[in-house]
Amino acid sequence: MDDQTCRDLLAAGAAAYARGDVAEALRTFDEVASAATGDLRTSAIINAASMSDELGKHAKAVDLYREALAVMPAGAIRMRPAALVNLSQALQHIGDLDGAQDALEQARELLGVDGEDQGDLRVACLLSLTAVAMHRQQWAHAADVATESLDAAVRFAPGLAGHPLMNLAAIHFETGRFDLSDDFAGQALAAFETAGDVNAVAETQQNLGIMRVRTGRLDDAEPLLLSSQTYFERAGIGHRAGIGSKVLAFLAEGRDEAERASALYRRSLDYFRGSGAVLDVADVETRLATVAFAEGRPDEGERLLAAAFATYRGLGLGLHCAQVDFWHATLLESALAASGTPDGAARATALAVPAAIAIDAVRYTLPNGRQREQWNREIADPAMQLAFRLAYASGDARLVADLVEAQCAGTTVDIGRAGHGTPLRLPLQLPDPPPVGAAGTDGSFLLGAALAGVAAGAGLPVPLPPRLAVTSDGRIVLGSSIAAAEERYGREVRDSRVVPAW
Repeated sequence: MDDQTCRDLLAAGAAAYARGDVAEALRTFDEVASAATGDLRTSAIINAASMSDELGKHAKAVDLYREALAVMPAGAIRMRPAALVNLSQALQHIGDLDGAQDALEQARELLGVDGEDQGDLRVACLLSLTAVAMHRQQWAHAADVATESLDAAVRFAPGLAGHPLMNLAAIHFETGRFDLSDDFAGQALAAFETAGDVNAVAETQQNLGIMRVRTGRLDDAEPLLLSSQTYFERAGIGHRAGIGSKVLAFLAEGRDEAERASALYRRSLDYFRGSGAVLDVADVETRLATVAFAEGRPDEGERLLAAAFATYRGLGLGLHCAQVDFWHATLLESALAASGTPDGAARATALAVPAAIAIDAVRYTLPNGRQREQWNREIADPAMQLAFRLAYASGDARLVADLVEAQCAGTTVDIGRAGHGTPLRLPLQLPDPPPVGAAGTDGSFLLGAALAGVAAGAGLPVPLPPRLAVTSDGRIVLGSSIAAAEERYGREVRDSRVVPAW
C-alpha cells in the first residue's frame, strides 16, 4: 500500500469517526496500521488505540498506545505527548491510576510551561490530570486543575471547552452542589453542540441524565438518556450503550415495570460482555438477580448472584464480594417475609453477618467525613441492620448478643432506620470501596474498640478495630463470623490485638 493510499484511508477513518461510526473507523485504522510504515503507521496505531478505547476495549488500547510509543522517533515533539495523554486515559479505564499519573507527568514535562503551538495538548493533559484527581476523590485538587484546564481551553482551544466544563459539573455534583453542577453541565452541552462534537454531546447527555437519576429527577433524566442511547447504539459504542441500557432499566425497575427492566438489563449485559467490561457485567448480574427474585424466579437469581460473586472473587475484590453477599441476604430475607415462614433464615444469616462485619470495617479506612457518611448511609448501616434482623429471625441468641456487644464497643447502628416498608432496590451507583491496605497508615492511633469507633466517625486515622474477648477463657465476640469474613473476602476485618470486654 503506497503512502497516498494510506493517507486517504486515514482520512476515511477520521470521517467515519466524525459521523459516529466508531467501529468502521477502527477497522480502517487497523488496515492502515498493518500495511503502512514510518509515521503513517504510528499515526494509524494511535488512532486505532483511540477507537478501541472509545469502544470499551481498554486493554487493547493500552497495548496499542505502548506499541506506538515504542516505535515513535525521539523527535516526535507533538505525537509523543499526545500518545502519553491518550495512554493515561486508557490506563484510567482499567484502574491503573499510578500508571496514568506517570504518563501525564511525562507528557506535561514534554509540553513545557507555555506556548500556543501545543495548547490543545496542554488542555488534554490537564483534563486527564483532573480525571485522575476525581478518581481518587481529591475534590479540591480536582476543582483547581479543572479550572486551570478551562482557562487553558478558552485561551488555546475553545473547541475543547466543553470537557473542563463537564468536569466541573461532575465535581460539584459529587460534592453536593447540584445547582452549580446543572449549570456547568448545561454550559458543557452547549459548548459541544457549538463545536459540532456529536460524540461528546451524547456522552454529556448520558452523564447529565445519570446525575438527574441519582438526584431523583427521573422525568428530566429520561429524554437525555433516550437521546444518547439512540446515538450510542447506532454508532456501535458498546460500553456506553451498556451504561445507557442499565440506567434505563433502573428507571423501569423503579416504576415497577419488571418485564421492561429485565429486557433492558439483559441488553446491557450483552453490551458489556461484548466490550469485555467484566465489572459492569457483575454489577448488572446483581441487579438482574433482584428482578428475578421479585418475579418469583429465585433459582435464576441465585445463579446470577453466584456469577457476580465469582467475577469479583476472581479479581480479588473482596469488598465487592461482601456487597454481593449483603444483597443476596437481603433478597433472601424478602423471600422469607413473603413466605411467612422462618425456613432459610439461618442461610441468610450466614451470608449477612460476615458481610456486615467486612462492610462496617471499611469506615476505619476512608480518608474523609463525606466518604464515611456516604458509605455508612448507603452500605454499612443497612448491612448491619440486616445482620441484626436475620440473627433475631434465626433464633440465635448468642449471635444477637455478640452483635450488640460489638456495636456497643464502637458506634451504634440506628435500627429505627431499617426501612422495612421500602421496596428492595440497589442504588444506581454504590460508593467505591478503598483498595486493600488503605488502613494502617503512618500516624494512625491505636485505640480500644470504643474509642476507635468514635475516632473513625470523627475522621481520625485509626487501624481496624481490635478483637473483643468477652470471657476469661478468651472467647472472641463474633469470632467465627470474623474468621468467615476474612476467609471469604480475602482481607482483614479486625486488627490482631485482643481487648478484654469483661
